[in-house]
Amino acid sequence: MGSHRILAINLGSTSSDAAVFQGEEAIVSLSVSHTLEELERCPDAESQMVMRKELIERALTEKGVALSSLQAIAARGIGATGRYRAGAYRVNARLAEDAGTALHKGMAAGAMLAHRWSEELKIPAYLYDVVWTDEITEVARISGTPAIARSGATHTLNAKAVARQVAREMGKTYEEVSFIVCHLGGGISTGLHRRGRIIDVTATDEGTFSADRSGRLPCDRLLKLFLSGKYSEAELKAMLRGKAGLIGYLHTNDCREIEGRIARGNEQAALVYRAMAYQTAKDVGALAAAAGGQIDAVVLTGGIAHSQMFTDWLREYVGFLAPIVVRPGSMEIQALAQGVGRVLDGTETALEYLPGETVL
Repeated sequence: MGSHRILAINLGSTSSDAAVFQGEEAIVSLSVSHTLEELERCPDAESQMVMRKELIERALTEKGVALSSLQAIAARGIGATGRYRAGAYRVNARLAEDAGTALHKGMAAGAMLAHRWSEELKIPAYLYDVVWTDEITEVARISGTPAIARSGATHTLNAKAVARQVAREMGKTYEEVSFIVCHLGGGISTGLHRRGRIIDVTATDEGTFSADRSGRLPCDRLLKLFLSGKYSEAELKAMLRGKAGLIGYLHTNDCREIEGRIARGNEQAALVYRAMAYQTAKDVGALAAAAGGQIDAVVLTGGIAHSQMFTDWLREYVGFLAPIVVRPGSMEIQALAQGVGRVLDGTETALEYLPGETVL
């Protein structure tokens, strides 16, 4: 990454995380939580961007960081819905405009804020491994009905960053390895990484259930449920996301609480929690088959990877396939700075944003 000074920002639904990197080192890190009242006063992406900009700038000033010392902005953000290549996209006015229409106000504000700072400070701003990154192969895109194509959108930013790190530890480049990476978070995604691309993935509605998401469901039974007329549209959506997964079965998404129940002998908690590991293992096994069994490692990352109980179960199920490497938590902020650092070093080329970009 050289010695470039980069501000990385990751704006979530209720928090704003930022860090200033000098080369590989984060010299300043901050995380600002937003109250419900603050968020209610900012109902759209533009007002959210202004609010978060003021808070981050104030926090950086208090920590002695001058915005004029920055050389680039790296943001986790979003543009128009479409298929995008992995890597860096230069933030331009069109990207910022399209981001304003996104449903996720935090990520929309991230792209808009990156553009605002880019204009004010006269420095480049980039999104890296955007949410809609989609690199899966054409054979993987076939769903089973011509009306629906499979999507490769996944937790690209963290999954690729962790995969790069593990590859380096093995003395290889990311482009030389074949990994299955499980991002175990609020949503769980499992991706097949080969030669520097995520060529297939099971995520959100196709893979295991997770904290509040149902994952894959039997199609016929789901269709009958939707056509029964017993539930409103809001209730049906909640069955898929919101009141599904761990919350649906156990009324909590706190894995520590669930493990506590298991330790106290709660058989339902043990059954559901193991079922989530079991379904994740099935996702890993399916992608191992798609890789012809040629896997260098199965990498476990994300918040739930802190749970030794969960990762031990996964070892039991899929440890025969390849070495299991556990990298708990998320390195999204680091990944943003590292990716943009490669652009500034000239070892990676940034792409220009075009709405609906397709993978070549």
